[in-house]
Amino acid sequence: MAGRIEDYALIGDMQTAALVCRDGTVDWLCLPRFDSHAIFAGLLGTEDHGFWRLGPAHASDTQPPSAARRTYRGDSLILESEWDTPRGTVRVTDFMPPRDGAPQLIRIVEGVTGRVPMRSTLRMRFSYGRVVPWVHKHEGRTVAVAGPDSVWFDTTAETYGKSLTTYADFTVAPGDRIAFTISWEPSHKQPPALPEPEQSLEATEEFWREWVEHCTYHGPYREAVIRSLITLKALTYAPTGGIVAAPTTSLPEDIGGVRNWDYRYTWLRDAAITLSSLLRTGYREEARAWREWLLRAVAGDPENLQIMYGIAGERELGEAELDWLPGYENSAPVRVGNGAAHQLQLDVYGEVTEALHLGHMTGLARNDYASLLQLKLIRYLEKHWDEPDEGIWEVRGPRRHFVHSKVMAWVAVDRTIKLIESGDADGPLEKWRELRDDIHRDVCEKGYDKERNTFTQSYGSRELDASLLLIPQMGFLPPDDKRVIGTIEAIQRELSTPDGFILRYPTQGDDEGVDGLPGDEGAFLACSFWMADDLAMIGRVDEARKLFEKLLSLRNDLGLLAEEWDPRLKRQVGNFPQAFSHVPLIDTALRLTASGAYGG
Repeated sequence: MAGRIEDYALIGDMQTAALVCRDGTVDWLCLPRFDSHAIFAGLLGTEDHGFWRLGPAHASDTQPPSAARRTYRGDSLILESEWDTPRGTVRVTDFMPPRDGAPQLIRIVEGVTGRVPMRSTLRMRFSYGRVVPWVHKHEGRTVAVAGPDSVWFDTTAETYGKSLTTYADFTVAPGDRIAFTISWEPSHKQPPALPEPEQSLEATEEFWREWVEHCTYHGPYREAVIRSLITLKALTYAPTGGIVAAPTTSLPEDIGGVRNWDYRYTWLRDAAITLSSLLRTGYREEARAWREWLLRAVAGDPENLQIMYGIAGERELGEAELDWLPGYENSAPVRVGNGAAHQLQLDVYGEVTEALHLGHMTGLARNDYASLLQLKLIRYLEKHWDEPDEGIWEVRGPRRHFVHSKVMAWVAVDRTIKLIESGDADGPLEKWRELRDDIHRDVCEKGYDKERNTFTQSYGSRELDASLLLIPQMGFLPPDDKRVIGTIEAIQRELSTPDGFILRYPTQGDDEGVDGLPGDEGAFLACSFWMADDLAMIGRVDEARKLFEKLLSLRNDLGLLAEEWDPRLKRQVGNFPQAFSHVPLIDTALRLTASGAYGG
């Protein structure tokens, strides 16, 4: 049985990541990339689908004990977990060194007090738990091989095999340090170099120390901002600069339901807010790499933007179901790939243009293709902005004229006009000013409910949508416009949970709603941060601060957030950790700090 989502810690090497539970179990790890097949898929199934547990020995018929304490070592991604047992205290340090060769997961056991019996239980199952590898010894090392993959297991502890599982039983006393390492290598290549755990630990700690020193934010929410930035860095695929939405697939938005998606890809919708957060906190190199990834991914076919791409810019992300996995807490199906990649979402044109605009305004090195791309995007929108689409939330129901999509089309035209006005591009300025006015007029006439004084989810609908909170943030209307204030207040009334968090849009329980799916979902954390932003923008700063600090309290003990919060079960749901939760956390912290809206 996998732990609760918030029971997991993230470790990673900026090319892939692992989730470590409170009981010392690694239940999720894909090698060698975020989007590779998992060798530990117990998170989405059972122990038969792969796991690695390292902790105090316990009776086989009892639940493994959870760590009494765990923390990241300073501002790093090095996890330290401590267990207090009747025989003493033991510490396990888990980390993945920034990669210089084979990917590695290193676990160091250290005796603190007493003499503590320990056990390592390693059950590797390739291809998301479906394939049992051939495990054997090679020149004194343990190696698991299946098809193109090999995983090498190195330790000074004595190991033995039983029931297709590799065990190590040992005892640690104060000062003892015993390391365990797994390393991945293509099975046709020579074995990876022998690991050097202590040197790798020192180098990993130094990497994170130096990286965090670049942060320019020193406000009252620095701890939360730093942890979110580290998480964002961990979700970055270093070779390309692309950022995955999350390192997991199919963690459910509705426990026991079908709202289970693969988030190990890079969404264009994240582009603008991610770039903004990186630039505003001093991470220009990461922002530049993110922009370059964006330009490469879009290159060649800018008129047909996908909403998401692979971490190296891949376009084909075919969706499939893994029917041998029962799913997290029996939330089936488990999906890999994402069929929404080829949906029409007109808002991405605005999000890409806004990202390029932010880069231009903040002085990122000039890129001539970026300006050319903006012009191409607007020429496409000239012909297609008034078509229905699937919208920001990737609905699998009928296409609609989503208000947010039209607003973001306006953003695309507006930012391109600003580019031309600055003298850095040439284009039909008057024609596009008219287009900007036409889109604005269309939204205000068809997407606004005068009786209720609120914008609506789509033209002619009565439903609301939390993406409408972005209207003042994108500059479509000023914050003090009565229609903006009315929309904020309507969303508070109709899309707010009893705790004050915000739902994306109404769902219909067992019936299919606007998104074409049965079931409900939790409060969407990004939308809740947007609400805090809007409240600050309209002068309700105390209310904004209280909501923000309530959102901070939802983080797990390590400062991590999933995609959503289930107000009924009082637990995190959705893929974890979620970039689209941590990025708006950073932005809201910066906004509240600038406004002076914080306690203490």
